[in-house]
Amino acid sequence: MQKITDVFFDLDHTLWDFDKNSKLAFKRVFKTHNVGLGIEEFISIYEPINEHYWKAYREDRVTKEQLRRGRLVDTFKSFNLYFSEKKIDQLADSYIEELPEDNHLFSGAITLLNYLKPNYSLHIITNGFNEVQQKKISKSGIKSYFSTITTSEEVGLKKPHPVIFETALKKAKTQPEKSIMIGDSLEADIQGAQAVGMETLFFNYRNQVVSSNQKTVKQLLQIKNYL
Repeated sequence: MQKITDVFFDLDHTLWDFDKNSKLAFKRVFKTHNVGLGIEEFISIYEPINEHYWKAYREDRVTKEQLRRGRLVDTFKSFNLYFSEKKIDQLADSYIEELPEDNHLFSGAITLLNYLKPNYSLHIITNGFNEVQQKKISKSGIKSYFSTITTSEEVGLKKPHPVIFETALKKAKTQPEKSIMIGDSLEADIQGAQAVGMETLFFNYRNQVVSSNQKTVKQLLQIKNYL
């Protein structure tokens, strides 16, 4: 890792604790819109459906609008709840507005960024929507750590497409062989970055089964062992 000069992070599920923040956002949305579902029960069904829709979105099989609507429609259907398209759009919009209001980071995130900042140029590459991701980064207090922020909406292509990584590298004025990508998605972050020649480090907080050849950490502060 001695040749590394630039460290690229994914945002959601890597630095920004999406699961915790999302649950808090839905609590407020349900209260505002009088949705009578227990939040824990809802989240247990919603999370895998949301992951499925994001995979489809990365692969351009659904649009942004279909993602926002479909993940809610499919989850509510599991509870035999059916809302009009207008109501679903209201819920979806309300959720997007609420999501950046809580900004819990993963344990050790700030300590790690303080450790890395003096020695590396730090960057973010995220598949999230530009306005929402920018709010998360600003409101969570981490914006000042990063030299560049690249979003899929800005580029018009999503990880693991090579162009989003190439765009981020160009913005950072660096080369793949001098760069490392850290993220929680084997497909979007790790395989995508490897395809353009970047070093990778997998944040495996979900304890997935991975190849022994893949450099892996389960806690953010373990990244210090590599950088």
